[in-house]
Amino acid sequence: MRFAELEFVGVGIATFLAYYLADDWIAGAAIVALWLCVKLVSTHDRLFVLPLALTFQWTQTVLGVFYKAFTGREVQAHYASDYRPMVLMGLGCCLALAGGIKLGLSLRKPLDPNVPRPDFAFTFGPLLIVYAASIFIEGSLLTIAPDYPSFRQIITTLDTARLGVLFLILRRLCAPPPRWGLMAVVVMGEIVLGITGFFAGFREPLVLGVLAVLEVFDRRNSRHWAVVVIGIVLAGTTGLVWMGIRGEYRSEYVAMDKFATSRGARVERVRDLTGTFFSGGANDLWATTDALVDRMWTIYYPALAVARVPKILPHTNGSIFMAALTHVVTPRVFFPNKPELMSDSDQVRKYSNVAVAGREHGTSIAFGYAAESYIDFGVPLMFAPVLAFGVFVGFCYAMFRQLIWHRELFVAFGTVAFWLSVYLFERSWGTSLGVTVGFMVYLGAPVVLLDRFLLVRFAAPRPSGEPELLFTTAREH
Repeated sequence: MRFAELEFVGVGIATFLAYYLADDWIAGAAIVALWLCVKLVSTHDRLFVLPLALTFQWTQTVLGVFYKAFTGREVQAHYASDYRPMVLMGLGCCLALAGGIKLGLSLRKPLDPNVPRPDFAFTFGPLLIVYAASIFIEGSLLTIAPDYPSFRQIITTLDTARLGVLFLILRRLCAPPPRWGLMAVVVMGEIVLGITGFFAGFREPLVLGVLAVLEVFDRRNSRHWAVVVIGIVLAGTTGLVWMGIRGEYRSEYVAMDKFATSRGARVERVRDLTGTFFSGGANDLWATTDALVDRMWTIYYPALAVARVPKILPHTNGSIFMAALTHVVTPRVFFPNKPELMSDSDQVRKYSNVAVAGREHGTSIAFGYAAESYIDFGVPLMFAPVLAFGVFVGFCYAMFRQLIWHRELFVAFGTVAFWLSVYLFERSWGTSLGVTVGFMVYLGAPVVLLDRFLLVRFAAPRPSGEPELLFTTAREH
């Protein structure tokens, strides 16, 4: 990990400005923590999925601190909890996770740049066909998943392979010469598909679009800067609109049968609700912004739990983490009768003493792996499982980068799998471990096999009759 003098100066200035504007030393510490996280997880292969995932976690940890500093407005965590200890623990978890990833990456030798590897695994035409088919297949997979609980994890993991295909499409559209218009059409189409579902499925297409641009990003190209800025603004605007309309939209989604069968009806309703949202006054807009910050700054419930443990409830000596780990290493496909983990909402009710909605309402409220680690071990041992998880993530990244020879196959798998595995600060240990291991086993292994199968195309006989692998690294335009 190298440091430049100019880099130190820039971080120093940013740290001072954050402290001065927020009048809070935590804001300055947060800037330093973000810088260290990004430096630690940088993979130097023009893939920015790990830095972006850690940045998103960092945002979920400190967003409220900067929101209050720049707007003067408060959300629930500000006035109803002692949020500062949990913010510091969250930053510590981000650093522990980043440090673990750095250690995991170092356990495998870096790629030899002198060994040629094939770039493209498919031509653009078949990718488009698979992408179009995946749009129709996705709904069917998600529909049947609850009917097969033993295979639910496998089905939902494979379903996310559609995002990998989407990323390959976006990556091809960014390759020189870039086709920004077509890329915008694809991303906007995905946003429509995502926002007309029940959950916020529009986030991933925007993230994948930004990651695709970053792979070819040129700091001297003003269009690249414009595309990234537009992506960030679009993400913020879409999130704000969704927060403003989701309550009414979801209630109608559940109550109206035509919503379940007609995407056109959902699109029309979202359009109407969006128009109504933007026709509201400034007070409504600020209230929605407060709600969005409150939703993203996932500190309130963890802060309440920290205040009660061990003052009222004792530490659990690792029982939450061990239960999650045991649950993951006994997959339901082989252990169909294994018991369910304690629901995330039940944990929040117990340790935060708040009556949140749970399974009885078809939902779940989690306070995240950081709070669970604190409840398990307290400070400083709470950072040990986070560090170990980071080592596993970093090792898997380095391992699959070596195993998968086609760059675009690794880029697609790595972007989707490691973004969805790492980016959420609010995710419980049970879900974090299950999602990550599921991606490595149920998606990573098939991608490696597909990579090996496609390498046959590059085999050619030597004069002696022995096979020789011939690789091409030329970009397809």
